[in-house]
Amino acid sequence: MNFNFNFNFNLSHNCNSNNNSSGNVHKFQKILGLIGIFALISFMVMMPMVSAEESSENIKEFLPPNYAFSTNYYNSYGEPDLYASLLGDYEFERGETAQLQINLANKGVLYGFKSATSVGTNVGKHASSLQELQYETMRTTAIGINVELISTSPYIEVDPTASIRSMKKLVPGSLPENPLVYIITISNHAPAGIYYLQLPVSYEYQSEVRMTTNEVYRLGVTGLDHTTNYKSANKTLIIPIFVKGATKFKITDVSGHLTAGLPSVVNVTYKNIGEIPATDAIVRVVVMKPLVVEQSVLRLGTIEPGESKTVSFKATADRNSLMKDYGVDSEIKYIDENGNIAFSENMKISVSLEPAPDKTGAKTWALGGLIILGIFMIIKLILNIEKYK
Repeated sequence: MNFNFNFNFNLSHNCNSNNNSSGNVHKFQKILGLIGIFALISFMVMMPMVSAEESSENIKEFLPPNYAFSTNYYNSYGEPDLYASLLGDYEFERGETAQLQINLANKGVLYGFKSATSVGTNVGKHASSLQELQYETMRTTAIGINVELISTSPYIEVDPTASIRSMKKLVPGSLPENPLVYIITISNHAPAGIYYLQLPVSYEYQSEVRMTTNEVYRLGVTGLDHTTNYKSANKTLIIPIFVKGATKFKITDVSGHLTAGLPSVVNVTYKNIGEIPATDAIVRVVVMKPLVVEQSVLRLGTIEPGESKTVSFKATADRNSLMKDYGVDSEIKYIDENGNIAFSENMKISVSLEPAPDKTGAKTWALGGLIILGIFMIIKLILNIEKYK
């Protein structure tokens, strides 16, 4: 904004006027001149100042005039200081796809000013210097903000289609109208614990304000009372999230096999590979025909993290069943850390069905023995008869 005030007072006087009236006219001119200067200062002080948004957006559309067409009256000290915080719960579960809402805050502080150019007793320069002070207060506003969320862990993936967000500006002491939203997916195999997501932030801020002189009109620029220089800045913020522990089971060993037509014992070892103990755990096995189990529910008890326990169940298969590997479903029911009933994932037990031993040979030998014994007894009987004749 540039204001030109020209006060022209053309008073025509009769050349024959006396010296007294001429002196009165000169006094009148001085009074009007002082009134004009006072009006100029009052208008410049009372006029609305350009907002930070207008200043940061509109000024950057112009190629700033060089130093020959502007004056720097003050140097200001301070810059934006950005922080990030996660809204809502920071705890997540394995396998979860979650929405992160992040708020940015600007805690930048303007530390002060230092005079760079003396204005002396020049009223116009003094008014311009006061105007520059007002513009200098915008130094701590961050503009053109770009924010990216990055995961450094293979267990956490950030949606690549929406990993970069932007903001127009961020003024100290105020929060953005809407938080930054990102989508993350946590692996089913993620170990429990804390993870640190990186949030690189790039932005610009006002580094220097210079008030333009009337000579700026020679460049064909109008309506521009100051120019602004900007600096680029980068900062990496950290967003911590926590993957909750859980009870998780795994079958670590299966021994024994099924024999067709005979009751068989199968031993299964379960291990708690999670971080939370399972209290009052029981395992239930489910079989399909041709298999039959005598007892489908077996007690494990309390299983601490890293602990293993073995259960045994008896199963029978029909003698004419197909000889192959059969899958037996198993599931563990337990009390979790909050005292609620919980269930494990389904775990498959693979057991092989083997044929029953062939008993045909034994029967044949037994029958042959009986026949030989019978023949021997007949011969002996005949010999005895012949002896007594």
